[in-house]
Amino acid sequence: MPDRSLHDTMYFNRDVDTRARVDNILGTVYEALKERGYDPKSQLVGYLLSGDPTYITSHKDARSLIRRLERDEILESLVEYYLEYLDNKEGN
Repeated sequence: MPDRSLHDTMYFNRDVDTRARVDNILGTVYEALKERGYDPKSQLVGYLLSGDPTYITSHKDARSLIRRLERDEILESLVEYYLEYLDNKEGN
């Protein structure tokens, strides 16, 4: 096994299926929260920080759906989306 320096950068690769699954579930959760009158941003942040699924409504089975994802998968997707936004913004 090669000796890894503390300065080596690890590579992270996510497959397209994972991104599509996260996007689909987050879209459903977002719609369910809005339909019930919640602020999706606040509720999702509460869930991501605490891990407490009661931040997510059970409407449209949203609570059950979001629990199918690991919180780090959601964070990775959000960061990826934001970085793509920044790349596109710089390109214009």
